[in-house]
Amino acid sequence: MRLSHLGIFHTIIGVAAIVAAVISLIKNGKIDLSKLTGKIYFYCTLITSLTALGLSSVKGVNPGHILALLVVLLILAAYFLYANKQGSNRYRFIENFSLTFSFFLSLIPTVNETLSRVPVGHPWASGPKDPLIGKTLLLFFILFIIGSVLQFRKQKRINKPI
Repeated sequence: MRLSHLGIFHTIIGVAAIVAAVISLIKNGKIDLSKLTGKIYFYCTLITSLTALGLSSVKGVNPGHILALLVVLLILAAYFLYANKQGSNRYRFIENFSLTFSFFLSLIPTVNETLSRVPVGHPWASGPKDPLIGKTLLLFFILFIIGSVLQFRKQKRINKPI
């Protein structure tokens, strides 16, 4: 299956978002909007989610569109908290969770599309219901839960008055 020009653009920007998020999570323990990697994640994820609305093999609104809109809402909410609630550390919990959850949600179509297309001609998975996709998403969900707990604990230490 060939990709359209929009699909190629969407994929390139989406890969940049994922790489930026992974780097930010490794270096900072969170997707930090004050850092370059956080900004790259934010803008690339916004573009990727919006371009996803123009990509579909079926007509009309589908679950992928809803997922893309949810990701947009999560990153916009996080950006609002980052930009407007700087003095309040308790909003960092919501900001951190929103960005990390948006990253996890972005991995759902990423895993499905990647495993259903790679390697070309003999993909690892047959489609969204393939057990490999389910197991991979379960692994990412467990990592998301562990990462969220660690972020919460770290933010709680940061918020604690000295």
